[in-house]
This record gives sequence, C-alpha cells and structure tokens, in this order.
Amino acid sequence: MFRNQYDTDVTTWSPAGRLFQVEYAMEAVKQGSAAIGLRSKTHVVLASVNKAQSELSSHQKKIFKVDDHVGVAIAGLTADGRVLSRYLRSECINHGFVYESPLPVSRLVVHLADKAQVCTQRSWKRPYGVGLLVAGLDESGAHLYYNCPSGNYFEYQAFAIGSRSQAAKTYLERKFETFTNYKGEELIKDALHAIKETLQGEKLTGAICTVAVVGVDEPFHFVDPKTIQELIDSMEVKEEEAAVEQSDMQEDKSPDAAPMDI
Repeated sequence: MFRNQYDTDVTTWSPAGRLFQVEYAMEAVKQGSAAIGLRSKTHVVLASVNKAQSELSSHQKKIFKVDDHVGVAIAGLTADGRVLSRYLRSECINHGFVYESPLPVSRLVVHLADKAQVCTQRSWKRPYGVGLLVAGLDESGAHLYYNCPSGNYFEYQAFAIGSRSQAAKTYLERKFETFTNYKGEELIKDALHAIKETLQGEKLTGAICTVAVVGVDEPFHFVDPKTIQELIDSMEVKEEEAAVEQSDMQEDKSPDAAPMDI
C-alpha cells in the first residue's frame, strides 16, 4: 500500500470508493501476532501467540477476560486492544448492574462495532488498529465473533487473525465441521494445531502461547501453561507414531525388486 492524495484523512473517499485510512487500520491487524478462535455447541476456545519484541522483554498480553461469560483475543495494536477490552468490561458491568443478568454476546459485539464505526466518520479521530475475536456463551449458545476496525462484525465457527493466519485458516477450514460436538479439551488441541501452523517451523511450546476457554458451567478462564505443554507433548507423540505407521505401510506396499534381465 502506498501513500496517495486520498489517504490524508479518514473521511476522504477515493474515486474508487475506498477509505484508505480504514484499510491501513485493517492492515495493522495483519501485522500483529496470530490469534485463533474455535467454537462448538458448548465451548469456545481462544488461543494466541506470545511474541516478545526482544529476549530482554516480556510479551504483551493478547487475551483479556471481559466477564465470566465473555473474553477477547486481539491482533494489531495492543494498546488499542487494551482500551477496547476495558470498554467491553464496563459495558458488561453496567448491564449487570441495571438488569442483574449477563449481557448477551451479540449485543456486546454490536456496541463494540458501533464504537469502531464512529472512528471512520470523524476527521479528528483515527480507526482502531486492532481486530478482536470475541468469544462468549449466553442463553442462545456459544458464539465467536470477529470485530473489524471498519466497524463490521461477523460470526464464525472458527477463525484466525494476525500474521501468517492464512495457514491456520486453511487448517481450520479442513476441520471445522467436526468441531460442533467437541468438548473443551478437544477444541484446545485443534487450537494448538492451528497455532502451530502459524509458526512455520518454529517449535511450539506452552511458553509461547496463551489459551483461554469458556463453556457451559465453565466460566472464562486461562489454561495453565503446564497443561498446555502436556497437550503439546501428547500431540507430538501421536504425530511421531502416525509418521512411523505411514512409513511402515509404504515399505509394505513397495513391490519386491525384479531380477535384472541379462
């Protein structure tokens, strides 16, 4: 993307009908570390990659608890994500105080989309440079939404955002039909597989990823890093066993060498 005469202001349309400042904000989401979301009938899982800027620094938090029934994962500008997660938290608190019941996830997502959309129509504001995966559970079931900097929002069965997220999307597109009846642990395993796809050769460990779960009779909580590492180890053992079985089958199928004709 290149600078041009139509990208100096968020309210300036290009002749092609585009708002470049909004597109730049959406591009910022692609630069952030990957975040994954998956849902079944009863559970929703969020997972993110913890990338520190250097070996001397700690990583930025990418998953936030909003309420006992809602949490978010972010990709893009972490500061913007922190502000928006605090806004979502206050919305849930206010709704609970007035109505004495949890705020429905769909209504919370609409509030968030409206707040993001305002920033695309005010010349003295800029769009939020962060994408949010909103995972929640309410009376209508489990939900996973993606909120875009443009103010759009979409509900998904599974989705990935951030850098190298296309590899994770390809994996999720192959597997999403099986998620419907999964329990929390099974969803976590698939989330870790999807996270592994985004690392492109880098070793997956419990220290470089964060996983959170919300489900029926299971408030939003973070999975312990030791539990994540145990699941990763079991996944690697199964992959090694499958690779050995496949190589044995290929050896059995190979025909015996025919004697040379003289």
